[in-house]
Amino acid sequence: MRAAALLIFVTALPLLAIAQTSAGSIDAAAPAISANLDKLQSAASRANIDISRMRIEKWKADGASKQQAEANADSIQRNLTQALPGLIANFRAAPRDMDAGFKLYRNLNALYDVMASFTESAGAFGPRSDYEELAQQLDVIDSVRHDLGNEVEALTASAQSELDRLRTQVRTMQQASAAPPSPPKKVIVDDTEPVKKTSHKKKSNSTNGSSTSKSTPGDQSTTQTPAAKFQ
Repeated sequence: MRAAALLIFVTALPLLAIAQTSAGSIDAAAPAISANLDKLQSAASRANIDISRMRIEKWKADGASKQQAEANADSIQRNLTQALPGLIANFRAAPRDMDAGFKLYRNLNALYDVMASFTESAGAFGPRSDYEELAQQLDVIDSVRHDLGNEVEALTASAQSELDRLRTQVRTMQQASAAPPSPPKKVIVDDTEPVKKTSHKKKSNSTNGSSTSKSTPGDQSTTQTPAAKFQ
């Protein structure tokens, strides 16, 4: 139980460090992110107005080129008015959410590619004023796109570094817990009472008030020889 609790505690510490590191990075970059989102929102609104004023049907181009330009204009306007505002709002509300930042960045890449092609067509076939106005908004979108890409890349690298360190620590803990534990030291307690040795005292040969008499030759009674018979 203690080993499992220790493993959970050690695992949770790097996760907390990741959250704190990411939070600190985002907090430090929050003013720049907010300013970029403001510029992006303003450029998107202005670009939508500029495209709405264009008279693509009067461009000096063939029918196929005009049809392609009109399709691109419709695609750009749908993105500017429907997709982009929601993505900006999501990332503004949760600047620590890398998923929201990546979705906005991916959308800006797609928007820039179509908008750059459309702007070139405006410069080639339309009035110069149409091109210049739209090109200014395109430059703002491109600048924000690069800044946002760098920010998302930095946050991803930081999070990946912390995750790698976490995996190393968890792997070390797992290897330590999988190692066989050292055998416990045995302490033998002898609670049996030792057998008392009885001391055998030698009996003295001294006589206590009585003595053993030894017979001597003088003490023996003499045997009487029978009297000689007279004849």
